[in-house]
Amino acid sequence: MENREQVLKEMYPEDILKFSENLTDGEIVVLQRVRKAVEEHLKPVINDYWKRGEFPFEEFKHVAKTGLISDPVLFENQPNQFTWRNTYFLFLAYDLYKFDASIATFFGVHAGLGYFSFLLGGSPEQQMRWLPKLQNFELQTCFALTEPEHGSDTAAGLSTTARREGDKWIINGEKRWIGGASSADLIPVYARDLEDNKVKCFIVEKGQKGLSVDDIDDKIALRIVQNGNIHLDNVEVSESNRLQNINGFKDVAKVLYATRAGVAYAGAGMMAGSLEAALEYTTNRVQFGKPIASFQLVQEKLARMQANAVNALALSARLAELQERGEFSEINASLAKMNNSLRLRETAALGREVCGGNGITLERNVARFFCDAEAIYSYEGTHEMNALIIGRKLTGISAFV
Repeated sequence: MENREQVLKEMYPEDILKFSENLTDGEIVVLQRVRKAVEEHLKPVINDYWKRGEFPFEEFKHVAKTGLISDPVLFENQPNQFTWRNTYFLFLAYDLYKFDASIATFFGVHAGLGYFSFLLGGSPEQQMRWLPKLQNFELQTCFALTEPEHGSDTAAGLSTTARREGDKWIINGEKRWIGGASSADLIPVYARDLEDNKVKCFIVEKGQKGLSVDDIDDKIALRIVQNGNIHLDNVEVSESNRLQNINGFKDVAKVLYATRAGVAYAGAGMMAGSLEAALEYTTNRVQFGKPIASFQLVQEKLARMQANAVNALALSARLAELQERGEFSEINASLAKMNNSLRLRETAALGREVCGGNGITLERNVARFFCDAEAIYSYEGTHEMNALIIGRKLTGISAFV
């Protein structure tokens, strides 16, 4: 690629430690294509959809068509496989979250938690049946684990049940906060087998008898992505639609460890987005006859935002590198998620702060990052749960109830 260094500098001006240099030329081309689609089709309408609390499905189709997880260049060194390089996925997630957390969350649930349920939980036959269609967005999926009364304690308290009758299963229960549930074609539902009390995963298809979904309204964060309540009333699922390699919560945890890194990437990307918006405003806003970016107090806040963004990207890049080598660590994923989502809160607040009163309007973009940071802080393992995972590793003592 000609002018590779300049291209990366323009794409990632905040990446002062140059982690993006680890991208291949082909991956950079795909990321450029995704960015162009986002700029052309999503950027002009994003604030309007945020106000309405609706998802821009028609506009997102242009992004889905860019091959962001299906382009052959992503598999040039591993043909006939279904996973891309973790470093590429880091920067894809980073770019999407740098633009908007709801768009990125919708994508992340599909290509992360949902996709990896099939990848890690499916038999070879099931993988071949579903993964290609999920890669090119012919089918959309989600991840139905959390329940109305069970979030952090799903490992022990999952209430949704599955009862086997011959070659089919009868599923009953409810799920809550499921991103993309109302539009998903395939819903991986995690339920407890009444016979052996172990958690298993069942693929429920859109429109099945006994399945109903309603969206959660009045959110202050992630307003664009549709989080849903799922109701399952004697839903029948064939044994062939049960993911064969998920036979206990340890198997579910493998999906969570693999994808928790994506929420660390979210924090890094949103910090970069907050910084970009803050710089845009402060270098153009004139007070007392000069840009407010020239004032020492403003520069101090911008410097802290830059430091937090680089710190988060560094953690994310190292985590991606380790996972690329097959080292999926619960402690590493929890550490990165906890740190990045905590620092995101601070960074988004600083971005809103330097924009003054104008920072609470959608026009300046920092308001979306400020609100959405609250969701990132809590989902995919709350701050407290990740802290306890780290504390258990440090002390050898489990503080879980």
